[in-house]
Amino acid sequence: MIRVRFAPSPTGMFHVGGARSALFNWALAEQSGGTFVLRIEDTDAARNRPEWTEGIISALAWIGINGDSPFFEGPYFQSAYEEQHREAVAKLVAGGRAYFCTCTRDEVKARTGSEHKGYDGFCRDRGLAEGAVRFRTPDDGVTVVEDLVRGTVEFPNNAMEDFVVARADGSPLFVLANVVDDIEMRISHVVRAEEHLSNTPKQQLLWEALGVTPPTWAHVPVIVNEKRQKLSKRRDKVALESYREEGYLAEAMVNYLMLLGWGPGDDREIMPWSEMVPLFKLSDVNPSPAFFDEKKLRAFNGEYIRALPLATFIARCEPWLDPSWDRETFAKVAELAQTRIAVLSEITANVDFLFLDEPVFDQASWDKAMKTSAAEILTGYLARLEKVNMDPESLKTALEEVGAEHGLKLGKAQAPVRVAVTGRTVGLPLFESVEALGRERSMDRIRAALARLQG
Repeated sequence: MIRVRFAPSPTGMFHVGGARSALFNWALAEQSGGTFVLRIEDTDAARNRPEWTEGIISALAWIGINGDSPFFEGPYFQSAYEEQHREAVAKLVAGGRAYFCTCTRDEVKARTGSEHKGYDGFCRDRGLAEGAVRFRTPDDGVTVVEDLVRGTVEFPNNAMEDFVVARADGSPLFVLANVVDDIEMRISHVVRAEEHLSNTPKQQLLWEALGVTPPTWAHVPVIVNEKRQKLSKRRDKVALESYREEGYLAEAMVNYLMLLGWGPGDDREIMPWSEMVPLFKLSDVNPSPAFFDEKKLRAFNGEYIRALPLATFIARCEPWLDPSWDRETFAKVAELAQTRIAVLSEITANVDFLFLDEPVFDQASWDKAMKTSAAEILTGYLARLEKVNMDPESLKTALEEVGAEHGLKLGKAQAPVRVAVTGRTVGLPLFESVEALGRERSMDRIRAALARLQG
């Protein structure tokens, strides 16, 4: 049975690259009827905060990876396996595959003449009974890693120093703990980011030294920004939580992340998870860097928003609606808003004019719209609003007539009226907005705009 694992460290935020790796693992587990194991790498005391662990679990649940599925197992915690880590170290030492070492970094530098050279094997045959523990790497040959994404990758053994697997106090280093945990959890496939490839020959040697067949490896491509730089939390918008808070739909995010390095092969991009899973193959993952294009993600999200049933869209908007806003009024314009927003947080700016005593004027919109003829257009439309039928077609005809009187097409005539009524040059269709706002409130806003122009 395929058993994959996702093993994040708590960092206070959940990286979109980690989310992509988690989804690749989840797809592999689901399509094979296997198991996705969540393991929290919590041995760093500075990062071992319960709220950060809860953040990981919450972020995974948002993209559909949670304990409600029969494919999910965990979370486990690396710190719970310290005894097994220490037992593995003892086994390596007893079998001659590791040894104690008391060398300091300065002593190694003094012997090699360079701070850049690796460990020189000084303690290999000293027979020490204490100190840090180093793994004895082969002196010659190569360690061959068969990778489902990158093919056959060879690492010369003489380029690997005897690396430390446990500190002098007996506590294991990550390189060993990671292997022992995977063995304990019977992990069959390790699907992770490309940056871990350099650790793989060391881990493969440890698997073999502990008498267990190494897992199947797959290192997925690095994710880069528009400058083809690796995504960085110091520079780029990488926290999955920030996209959730902005109003991206989980299903759109899942769809987009799955396409960072992989594709179904038929030029389709917008497709639900249920259709992607049967098609997913690690061998089809492109090893080249994958570009995280936020504009494309935004377009994906807009597609998903427009595809929502109206009632679902209304429910999804709820977190961004003020509690005091009348929900019946919102429901009347929701369908119009649904076709115009790309993220749910944009709903506020599209509909707030309906619920505020006065619109929030965007100064750039005001300056652009309230130019020559603006006062005449507003005055003419105000007069017609007193008696026109309050339906979109009649409201449109009335403004066309006013515009014609001043030699303006409808598009030009709309601008000052839109800003007067909504505060902005973009938003919901103007005449539906006037209808929803009502005759008296619309007229009051046009009067207020005229006063502002004259004042």
